[in-house]
Order: sequence, then C-alpha cells, then structure tokens
Amino acid sequence: MAQNSNFVLDVKALRERARKHMEEGAVTDSYGANREKVIEILNDALATELVCVLRYKYHWAAAQGIDSEGVKDEFAEHAKEEMEHADMLAERINQLGGKPNYNPEGLLSRAHSQYVEGKNLIEMIKEDLVAERIAIDSYRAVIEFVGTQDSTTRRMLEEILAKEEEHANDMHDLLVAHEGKPMLSH
Repeated sequence: MAQNSNFVLDVKALRERARKHMEEGAVTDSYGANREKVIEILNDALATELVCVLRYKYHWAAAQGIDSEGVKDEFAEHAKEEMEHADMLAERINQLGGKPNYNPEGLLSRAHSQYVEGKNLIEMIKEDLVAERIAIDSYRAVIEFVGTQDSTTRRMLEEILAKEEEHANDMHDLLVAHEGKPMLSH
C-alpha cells in the first residue's frame, strides 16, 4: 500500500490546541476512544490483577510438599509480574484523567478472575491456570474494544497479554510436570 506523500502537519494549530487545553494532560483532541469507558474497563483489569497478586501470594505462602519449592518460586515471580501489570494499568488510568480504584471493597466483584485458594499444590496450579486463561480472554476482548482509537492503551494491554500467555504456559507446564501427563492435544 503506497503512502500518501502529501502529508502536511499544521504545527501552528497543534501548538494553539496544546496551550488552550493544558488541563487535559495527556489526553488530546485526537484521542478517539470513550475515555470514561476505557477508564472503567482498565479499573476492572486493575481489580483482576490485584486479585491475581493476592492469589499467587497465598499460593506462594501455602504451597507444601516435596515438589513445592520450584512451584513456590514460580508463584512468587508471577505475583511480582501481576503487580507490575497493576502498576501499568493504574498509571494509564491516571494518564487518561481517571482515578485508579484500589479500594478493597468490591474488589472481587470488579475482577474478572476469582480468588480460589485450592487445597493442595495441584489445585493451586489449576486455579492459577484458570485465572490466566480468563485474563487472556479478557485482555483480548479489551484490546479489540480499544482498537485503533487508543494505541497507547492497546500496546500496553498487548504487552500484558503476552505476559499472561507466558504465565498460562508456565502453569500448564507445572501441571503436566506434577500430574505426569501431557494435557495439550496437537
């Protein structure tokens, strides 16, 4: 597809708009998404990440058994990365002029994933795998919703999605290793 070589940027108009609407912060007239809806969706994703942090932290603390040490390390690493996702989401909410919702009241009702402790190491791994699969589908849906109207949010969500897919693969590998059978069909 050939690019139009007649690109003209009205720098004078850009400068005037930038000065006129400084109170809008990072959100300019060219922002195409419904900002309030994006903030709401990102706050739900934030709640999801916080629930995941709490579940992984519990699993890290509660994991027991002869094979638990390596799994505990994986739980701890995932908790750290989920917190990084929460931080990214909160920062983007702020950039969009919203308020990150860290209120623990209603956290579970805002989150897409659930907080399930599991009774043993295998159940913990399974619950984390289920939660990662929920996150993957949630992020894909949000990415599709945002589309090209908010490229910054989309790129951030794509980065988080890639990490969630890695987490799901890690949990799947742990499950296979601890149950002794491959679960994926080719």
